[in-house]
Amino acid sequence: MRFLGIGETCDLGRVYQQLGQAGHEVRVYIDDPQAHDIYGGVLHRVHDWEPELGWIREAGLEGIILFESAIRGELQDELRQAGFQVIGGSAYGDRLENEREFGQETLRELGLQIVQSHRFTNFSSAIDFIRQAPGRYVFKLNDANSQRTKNYIGELDSGSDMMAFLQLQIAQWRENWLPDFVLMEFVEGVEVGVGAYFNGQDFLKPVLLDFEHKRFFPGEMGELTGEMGTVVSYRGGERIFELSLGRMRKRLSEGGYCGYINLNLIANDKGLWPLEFTSRFGYPGTIISGMLHEETWETMFTRLLQRDSLTFATRDGFATGVVLTVPTFPYPQGYEETGKGTPIFFRDNLVPEDERHLHWAEVAMQDGQLVTSGMTGCVGVATGLGATVAQASCNAYGVARKVVVPNLRYRNDIGVRVINGGWDSLARMGYL
Repeated sequence: MRFLGIGETCDLGRVYQQLGQAGHEVRVYIDDPQAHDIYGGVLHRVHDWEPELGWIREAGLEGIILFESAIRGELQDELRQAGFQVIGGSAYGDRLENEREFGQETLRELGLQIVQSHRFTNFSSAIDFIRQAPGRYVFKLNDANSQRTKNYIGELDSGSDMMAFLQLQIAQWRENWLPDFVLMEFVEGVEVGVGAYFNGQDFLKPVLLDFEHKRFFPGEMGELTGEMGTVVSYRGGERIFELSLGRMRKRLSEGGYCGYINLNLIANDKGLWPLEFTSRFGYPGTIISGMLHEETWETMFTRLLQRDSLTFATRDGFATGVVLTVPTFPYPQGYEETGKGTPIFFRDNLVPEDERHLHWAEVAMQDGQLVTSGMTGCVGVATGLGATVAQASCNAYGVARKVVVPNLRYRNDIGVRVINGGWDSLARMGYL
């Protein structure tokens, strides 16, 4: 088969590598120049995606285009109209993720209770709003490509810390466009995500539950990163799905969506509170959940396009992923001088099964040596499987400890929050 990957930073690099190892032809377009060296010496990178369309069309039903981000939905729709097989999302999916108010209103129309959210394009107006309505708010930028480190969860009921944060944004804003963000009222509870693959008409089963750990430091301290680790399972999510994401079937079908989609929620005794959509493949969630798949990626992608089945085979239990980083992650500033080009080594007790659980992100092969590359210092993710969260996390850390990189950092508590109440709380509330 032939696969053409189109993205900004090669988020699906490990998937492309696995497809290539399975004997398929894979070409990858990486838009961001700072990410051009990611998987250098490993993948076949092309300088432009358009000249490759003929190569894909020649393959007929065995030619597939994979989109990574939620910013090219209109292009995906156009390519589908032109007869290409496309997996990723759609223009409608882009709106669900990038326009937070639109996503929330869509869910409200489908009968879900939503968290009050207020959109602003001016920091001063947001400060005035908090003065008039003090409380805890969550600051989130609109746009799928926005830096997650700029998001902030308010801690004080007075809103004083959020106002100070917004005042700082006024002083530091250097972009040549207006800020576009929301202040979402804070809701206490268990944070959980539910996701599924959608084939353009219906969801594939089973659905996935995920518990992301977004803070940089253990104990949920520090800034919000894209993700520092995640626990996932394909068991137990049916009720949450039917009460939330499952209601989107008709809307997604009408919107021409084809790919993976996730809805992040807060669950408490008052119900489920949807926070945001991820209308694309997520990293590292796609890689972590893939460890529970009994079927290959090419089989999964073909099933989405041919619509020959609404089920796929998965393993019981849990998968845990631990994100491995070097300085200056999660920030790009200074990475060129501090972390980029660092060689990656392994302890003597690394075995082939460990290698199967190591999934690289911003790396390249230079003269036979694996080194860090890319933009931020996200080296990759170590995964582990287990019948329990504790087993899966233990196995993931067993793999992570065999990786040796100067100044390597990772959280040492991925899964603890799930073990110490998250899973049991969802069960007590009747959601599992």
